[in-house]
Amino acid sequence: MDFLQAIILGIVQGLTEFLPISSSAHLRIVPALFGWDDPGAAFTAVIQCGTLAAVLAYFREDIVRISRAWTLGIVRSQPENDLDARMGWMMIAGTVPIVVCGLVFKDQIETTLRSLYVVAGAMIGLAMLLALAEMRVKWRARRGVVQKQLTEITWLDALITGLAQALALVPGSSRSGVTITAGLFQNMSRETAARFSFLLSLPSVFAAGMYQLYKQRESLLSTQEDIVALGLCTVVSGIVGYASIAFLLSYLKSHSTYVFVAYRLVGGGLILFWLSRGALQP
Repeated sequence: MDFLQAIILGIVQGLTEFLPISSSAHLRIVPALFGWDDPGAAFTAVIQCGTLAAVLAYFREDIVRISRAWTLGIVRSQPENDLDARMGWMMIAGTVPIVVCGLVFKDQIETTLRSLYVVAGAMIGLAMLLALAEMRVKWRARRGVVQKQLTEITWLDALITGLAQALALVPGSSRSGVTITAGLFQNMSRETAARFSFLLSLPSVFAAGMYQLYKQRESLLSTQEDIVALGLCTVVSGIVGYASIAFLLSYLKSHSTYVFVAYRLVGGGLILFWLSRGALQP
């Protein structure tokens, strides 16, 4: 991978990690369109550490507050006595499904599930689920149902969103897409669903990135050029990702997610069209 490819893939990762349009799908599709080699699941996991840094930077005050309350709760033997401490435990519990599924289906995630047919199907399938969630939001609004804010998230909300996050292991589904969709079904406001989605991603993204970096270090860091390219891509993804978080949270305050539904449907349809014409290889 040369430096230009690293910069382009870093921009792609940063733009698409937090928007519900699937970063893994774009990191699979963009190289295929340019005729580059598939960077692989390990590369994708490692450069997500750049967007992880963006989440840490953007939500630094929330993370410090939650971490402090969670630690004090353990020390005082009152783990759920504080709202922020409870949020910390919810983030941990919501991470368990994706960790378990990631270990159980590791081989499939790195091989067969990276097929562009799977990517296209996941993009279209989640678009339909997200559209259905938006319909439920409008249905509740007409009946005067008040949407949940971050402080009102329950254990059931956290567990359902965590189970949904496990679907993000399928390229094309989108981590933010599946968790925001689950949040909307659980009557969270759009902004709250996005905020909880980003906080919930912290443990699993960090664990996956460190695991893949350690396991694939010989191939990912085999030359000085590889190290620089990987680092450059990670840094670029973090900078672009920070801006992407700010945009999405602001956008969802007054807009629905239908624009992302349309994007996913068109994107999935184009992939299937290109595959049928032989312009892309699955």
